Amino acid sequence: MKNIIIKKYKTFSALVIIGFLTMASLCFSQPALDTREEKTERILQKFDTINVPEENKEIIDTAINHPKDPSTINNNSTKDTKDEKIVKKNDTAKTEGNKIKSYDSTRFNMFGNLLTDDTVYNKKYPLWRPIAGVLEQHAFLGLYNRYIANVDFGRVGFNTWAYNIKTGWEWDRDRFGMNFLGHPFSGGGTFNTGRSNGYNFWQSVPFAFTGSLLWEYFGENTLPSKNDIINTTISGAFYGEIMYRLSSNILDDRTTGLERVIRELSAGVISPTRFFARIIQGKFSRVLSQEVYQKEPLNIELSVGDRRLNDGNSFLTGPGNLLVNAQFDYGYPFEKRTWKPFDYFTLHLGVNIGTGRKIIENVVGYGVLAAKSVQFGKLETLMGLFQHYDYFDNTTFELGTIAIGGGIMTKYPLSKGTYLFTNLHLGIVPLAGNSTRLGPDTSQFRDYTYGGGLETKLEGGINFGWASIQANGNFYWIGTYVGPAGSNYIGIFRPRVTVRITGELNVGFEQLVYYSTRNTTDFGNFRSVRTEQRFYVMYNVGNFKL
Repeated sequence: MKNIIIKKYKTFSALVIIGFLTMASLCFSQPALDTREEKTERILQKFDTINVPEENKEIIDTAINHPKDPSTINNNSTKDTKDEKIVKKNDTAKTEGNKIKSYDSTRFNMFGNLLTDDTVYNKKYPLWRPIAGVLEQHAFLGLYNRYIANVDFGRVGFNTWAYNIKTGWEWDRDRFGMNFLGHPFSGGGTFNTGRSNGYNFWQSVPFAFTGSLLWEYFGENTLPSKNDIINTTISGAFYGEIMYRLSSNILDDRTTGLERVIRELSAGVISPTRFFARIIQGKFSRVLSQEVYQKEPLNIELSVGDRRLNDGNSFLTGPGNLLVNAQFDYGYPFEKRTWKPFDYFTLHLGVNIGTGRKIIENVVGYGVLAAKSVQFGKLETLMGLFQHYDYFDNTTFELGTIAIGGGIMTKYPLSKGTYLFTNLHLGIVPLAGNSTRLGPDTSQFRDYTYGGGLETKLEGGINFGWASIQANGNFYWIGTYVGPAGSNYIGIFRPRVTVRITGELNVGFEQLVYYSTRNTTDFGNFRSVRTEQRFYVMYNVGNFKL
């Protein structure tokens, strides 16, 4: 039994890593890495303009090639939208009925891409389609558990179904990675039965919930789990929407041949549910003459280096191991637009190699649910409601949280190419998993408590263009639901410095300080501090999918 679970966990870890790295590696071979002039020319073709003057091209070029630099976008106090600025500067453009022809800002973002999927080519299918997709996924997984993996919990039937319905719900004892990474990932699959059939974000959440509910009662012979249905539904929506958005940035129904095959397969690795839906719907092979998917700017940072884990506050005294990180920033958060869920999100994936079974060290991110961009002079802001997902699993601690709360992101240009940035978030945590006072172990059962509370995230720094200095702090207060009664205060502080070597190649150093205070009712109070040093080489991929 133990070997089977370990094998499944390693297989799942490998699939997650392959999915993210496939997406990242594809960026290197796509037109997004064309020259600045080629990017600008492609954008200009999307604006229905005539005789665009050179000064107008300069504005568009700036928006395309420096989207994260607020000193080059809206760097004055005017509140004109991007299309208004283009129209105002396009004095030599031809007109029809005193109306200058320009792109439609109700349909396209400032980069010329669709603000939403084209419903003509991505219609909303009848309700039975996504329901059938949920049942098909459960049937496939159930058959795999029973006849291929041959695991005990996969032996289900009328007796186990009746027992689960009669007995009711519990907090399960599964391993941390299975509950806080595996179940959210599976929830992303059932969530995408809705998304891939034309349903929007909010309309797809019930499919994740229903899928989890059915699985808890009928997919396993263990009792239905309270933590599973929460994690699978809420974090499943988080994973599912990110899968959908990233796969959309890869897909292009205008392409044919080998390029089309590579795009379809790569998108399929990111979102298998969407891959099979496209085959059934005939989208896998259709060829269109226009773009039909929403695509937003996507910046990716890939880094590899050495990680030193120390005992206490010591510096560079612990053993080292190889680390591989990927950072995904989707969307431009300071664009003046109507914001839908996950039009902007950030996601960080950390992998440790050489530390035993704890391969996926962290998956941390947040996405906008509803927001508004507001500019105060040169200060650009995004204020709104965000969904957060935090997963840490290493030899020091285990921590998994779901959070929803308010946040504000800001950028302020100091000079051309130099700006300050800050992010502040405060969220309510309905469910968290937190390792016990002795720290995580290598058993196949629960070594953590269930709880809930609050979390705060603070991020700030300065970007000089050739270098950046920043500090991030995550702080959690977790009261225990299940486990030794008490409360936990956890802080993760990460100062970081990066310096550009050449082009998009950078070197960096990061110090990580983890501390926790655990106040238990029956066992006293416990404090622990651990530090890490990380040295790495980082490559920045600016993939704008034009």
